[in-house]
Amino acid sequence: MDAGLLVLRLVVGLLIAGHGVQKVSFRLGGHGLAGGTEEFRRDGFRGGRLTALVAGASQIGSGLFLAAGLLTPLAAMAAMGVMTVAGSVKWPKGLWVQNDGYEYPLVLVVVCAALALTGPGRWSADNALGVTPWPLWIAVAAIVLGPGCGLLARVVLHRAATAKEGTRYAHAAD
Repeated sequence: MDAGLLVLRLVVGLLIAGHGVQKVSFRLGGHGLAGGTEEFRRDGFRGGRLTALVAGASQIGSGLFLAAGLLTPLAAMAAMGVMTVAGSVKWPKGLWVQNDGYEYPLVLVVVCAALALTGPGRWSADNALGVTPWPLWIAVAAIVLGPGCGLLARVVLHRAATAKEGTRYAHAAD
């Protein structure tokens, strides 16, 4: 079981961290901070650069903490938050990823929830520090607060489309 948790944490954590790196740099196929900022604007967020920086830093930090198995419920909570935001952006396109849907963010949220519940396993920083097992209430709080805070961030940072943007999207649908 510990080997499986290690593999799961490493793969999911490093993918989430890599996604954050793409938001703020040209590494791993990213388009730099300007590209990350534009992506958030295109997706209907206000805040520009700061939004891209916070999202990228959250993904990098939570992904690296998950990979290391360090403060696992908190890392899972942060990862669930940012991936809930990503899923909310993709929600109108449906479930399946081939249509740019929310399938992939949903899988990452569920895996992070499972890691919060199971713990990081014996081969983790949490275990080395002697902070495992985490109490169940902490895992449940992380599972509720992560997506909840992600949805709250989406509501607070969402901006209404301007008349010009609305017209452009209306014409694109024709």
